[in-house]
Amino acid sequence: MTAVTRRATSRDAARIAKMLHAFNTEFDTETPGAEVLAQRLHALLAADSTFVVLGGEPAVGVALVTLRPNVWSDGPVALLDEMYVEPEQRGTGIGSAILQHMVGICEQLGVAAIEINVDESDAGAMRFYERHGFSGVDPDSGERAFYFYRSLEAGD
Repeated sequence: MTAVTRRATSRDAARIAKMLHAFNTEFDTETPGAEVLAQRLHALLAADSTFVVLGGEPAVGVALVTLRPNVWSDGPVALLDEMYVEPEQRGTGIGSAILQHMVGICEQLGVAAIEINVDESDAGAMRFYERHGFSGVDPDSGERAFYFYRSLEAGD
């Protein structure tokens, strides 16, 4: 049976926020809380630079994607900012269905490339994305890709 997936609207902001808050809580990562996330998501989903794919009815998984222009191609680059499936639903195929739907939307939008950042210790996530055609190496040089980060928020 194929998992039900759909593109979210701003009306889904509260449910998405709860899942993203649960994701950060599960992995002991800071979160501003579901209420703040819902406010931010409501605004982001009303714009063209962010979209979300939900999986399940009711939703038990989420992929949050932001788009940005780039100089190397006519189409934008998509960043899979967050992907989360509730723990009891992992291994059911919902994550694969969400990811496939996300890739389909990117193709429709003329996206040139999809980027995903994965923690070095998260071998399961790396295997998942590799099974779906993503790679941690540059296709031209074969060199490993790295993600660098610097917060500009106050207090960091």
